[in-house]
This record gives sequence, C-alpha cells and structure tokens, in this order.
Amino acid sequence: MRHHVILGCGPAGVIAAETIRQHAPADAITMIGDEPEAPYSRMAIPYLIAGHINEGGTHLRHEAGHFSGLNIKVKQATAKSIDTAARSVALSTGETITFDTLLIATGSRPASPPIPGINAAGVHTCWTLDDARKIMALAQPGARVLQMGAGFIGCIIMEALAARKTQLTVVEMGDRMVPRMMGETAGTMIKDWCEGKGIRVITNTRVEAIESGTPLSARLSNGTHVSADLIISATGVKPAIAFLENSNVKCLRGVLTDEHMQTSVPGIYAAGDCAEAFDRITETTIVSAIQPNAADQARVAALNMVGQQAFLPRVTQINVLDTLGMISTSFGNWQGVPGGQHAELTDAASGRHLSLQFKDDVLIGCNSVGWTEHVGVMRGLVEGKVHLGAWKDVLLEDPTQLVPAYIASAQSQGSWNGAGDERRR
Repeated sequence: MRHHVILGCGPAGVIAAETIRQHAPADAITMIGDEPEAPYSRMAIPYLIAGHINEGGTHLRHEAGHFSGLNIKVKQATAKSIDTAARSVALSTGETITFDTLLIATGSRPASPPIPGINAAGVHTCWTLDDARKIMALAQPGARVLQMGAGFIGCIIMEALAARKTQLTVVEMGDRMVPRMMGETAGTMIKDWCEGKGIRVITNTRVEAIESGTPLSARLSNGTHVSADLIISATGVKPAIAFLENSNVKCLRGVLTDEHMQTSVPGIYAAGDCAEAFDRITETTIVSAIQPNAADQARVAALNMVGQQAFLPRVTQINVLDTLGMISTSFGNWQGVPGGQHAELTDAASGRHLSLQFKDDVLIGCNSVGWTEHVGVMRGLVEGKVHLGAWKDVLLEDPTQLVPAYIASAQSQGSWNGAGDERRR
C-alpha cells in the first residue's frame, strides 16, 4: 500500500485525491490544507460577496462526510519544507509526514504591494472565506470602497462590490483595465463601460500610502486622496511555493513540471495555480491560473501517481470575463509575435471589438469584446493550431469571417470537432 500526500485542498487537490482513490482503492491518501474550512473554490467567493450563494455554495463537495467516506484523510496544516531524500514533509504543526508520492497543489497567494499602511484595519485581500466575511461586514450599501487593481480577478471582485451597491473607486496602475488580458482598445472599452455603470476608474495611477482611521485615506500617485470605509487589494497573485526554496524541486515562476506533471524530483508532482506546466502548443512552460487547468493537471498528475501514463495535451490560455454584463475574451498569444500579422475591427457604438494575431497562416491569439458568437471558433483555431491557408487573408480583411474559416480549414485538415459550429445556436 502506497501513501499519497497532497498539499492543498483546492480544486486541484480534491480532484487529484478523488482520482487516486478511483484508481487505487487500497492506497492511503492524505490531503493537507492550511485553512480551517471545508475544501472550497476561491472562484466562488465573489458570488458569495454578491449574495448569489451562501458559504455552503463555495464548498467543492456538498455531501457530509464526503472525504471520510472515500477514506481520504484531511488535515489542517501548512507545509514548511520538503525533504526529498527522506520523502517527507515538515508541517506547521511540528509533525513530519512521509510519502511515496507527493502532489504540490498549494495554489497562489495574494501579492501584497509594498505600500505604507497596507496592513491597516479595513484593508483586505479577497482571497479566503475569512476575507469574504470581513469584506461583507464593511461593504454595506453606500459604503465607500477603494479597490486596488483592475485585472481579471479584480474585475470579478468589482462586480460583486457593485452588486452590494457600494460607492466604488478602482485604481489601476496600468493604462487600461485588465492589462494582462486585453489590448489598449479592449481594455479602454471595458473602462468606459464600467464608468457608464457608475464606477469610478482611475488608470495609470497607483496607491502610494494608506492612512489608518475612520475613514481610511489613500494617497494616490496623481496627487489626490481617496477616503474609504474599505480598501481591497486585488493587485495580483503569485504561486505559493516559498516552502520549496531550500529543496531540490526546481521552480521558475511556478513549480516546473513535465508533460506528466512530474517535477524535477521523481514521484513529486505539481498541479494548479502553483504549477508551471509544459504546453505542447507553444512549446514553453506556462503558469495559467484558471480552474480548468487545475482540473486537467490534477487528473494527469493523479494517474501518474498511481502508475498509469497520462499526458497533459496543452495548457489552456483562455480567459472569459463578464464585467457588469460586458463579455470579453482572451485566447492564446493575444499580444502577437514579432513578424506576425494582425487584424482588428472595432464598433465602439455597439461595444464590440475583435483583434486577431497570426503567425504565418495560424491564428495564435485573439481578444474580443461583445463578440460572443465567435468564442467557440476562436478557441478551436488557436488551440488546434489550424493552418488557415488562403482564409488568413480573408480574416485580415474581415475578422468576422471566423466561422466559415474554421469550418473550411479544420474540416480540410481532419481536425473538425464541431466546436465552432455556430449554426447550432
């Protein structure tokens, strides 16, 4: 009987534990999380804040005794270090736990900006259920809320705060909203949309200092001050891998893995937001912190942990964002590559924008705002690395011809799977 240890109780950890149990009924499984909560999804927290669900709705599994019923042991502790030679993990409880295989699924942590006053009362991240409870206590209707950061996660939090009818100001250091997902035109359109919904958005600006008190006062780099009853830091996240610093598990931005999700140490795997996985499409390693990747990587890691051969076909680079009713998407290398070609179409009056990036005759990335009918084909073309041939020139002239381009090109290359067949809608 082998002992599989999983560090992390998020989606990657839970899916890995269940997959191992399915394929290795007699093996021991220990899942270790650092919060005193039932395993839950962080992506559900904004829906909790908005009032769409209760705390139980954030839980990954709702049946009482789910994990004990599967003979999966769940412990509350934090990993302090790993001894790869002894095959053991030192925990914050003082306990040392040994393993035959190990999955590192510790996720991410908020990246706290070095701002004087960032730890003042009334300043919170929005990352844990405990954070959510504190935010909901302060974000009452009419409360003045200042949010630092307008990235992907920040926009989701912003929508939850808007649902609570707060007076919301968002400060973003980039020149547009969602700068790591959207180009200038798309990011500016999202900003204009939010301002039209009554949210004050300040770009090209950062919070330089926070003065404690009631209310809090934030000094901005543009010389102004903003008073707030609540300040939320949504300035990004980073993989939670500090405990690996003195180990021989190789890390770059995240824990480096191969296509089996195995790290540089045999028998030790990684999955989810902390993993830097090999992407066969781009032929590079990528940290892509979205839940579909966590699920795929966890299954691949778990199968290899029980002795089966499984491969990760790709690292999905997809973001679909609903910002107060405006739908935007980002696929693949949306910024383009040197020597590539680019097509763009903007209809500002109807809030629609489409940007396509090509390398040779392959669509390698795209942005869209308000163009939801093309989401399936954009994904199919980018992930399928479909050679467009003459259709590339058609798309350079008219980017809206994505559906016929996909149908013709994917069918001719035998890669058609109907993903972009918009006639079904």
